[in-house]
Amino acid sequence: MFGITDIATYVIGVVIIVVLPGPNSMFVLSVAARDGVRAGYRAACGVFVGDFILMLLAAAGVASLLRAYPQLFFALKWAGAAYLAWLGLSLLRGAWRTWHREAQPAATAPLAEPATARPFQRALAISLLNPKAILFFMSFFIQFVDRSYPYPALSFAALGAIVQIASFAYLSTLIFAGHRLAAAFRVRRRLSAGATGGVGALFLSFSARLATAAAN
Repeated sequence: MFGITDIATYVIGVVIIVVLPGPNSMFVLSVAARDGVRAGYRAACGVFVGDFILMLLAAAGVASLLRAYPQLFFALKWAGAAYLAWLGLSLLRGAWRTWHREAQPAATAPLAEPATARPFQRALAISLLNPKAILFFMSFFIQFVDRSYPYPALSFAALGAIVQIASFAYLSTLIFAGHRLAAAFRVRRRLSAGATGGVGALFLSFSARLATAAAN
């Protein structure tokens, strides 16, 4: 259908990739928790546009360039691992600060971090620099296009639509969940710290797996 090979495997892979924690989803979740649903969707739109640009680059042949120069792909994997490790450590540091701030009186506790400005632009930049998304579109995404199909643009459009639908559904869930849980997290700082620390540890595990894959 539409020149897509093994569409069932592709859909399953897309769902798994989309729901894995990543900088895109974490940013959208944090914006929604701080500024509400509308701001969360502005950030989500930045993710959608960033993913669309990566799709165009994959369709234009950038993936072939990465395959032609394995050193470039190898460097990209290490850069992705380093980025995920940095993000994980940042989340763990934030969780540590939040946990120990619980003991301070409310009047003297530091004010919450201000809302993230320009959510669309920041989410767009995060999406374009997201190692998970780059690896997905440059390696997994293009593997399901039937090279004998006479209209490859239609194949890429169908594959891209599946990604965007899955991403919209998942980010919408995060936006509404984040908005509803924000009040509870503000009152129960240690609950927020535990959740943030858990996500940070998960990021570190993904970094280690990506670094191991790059070393092999």
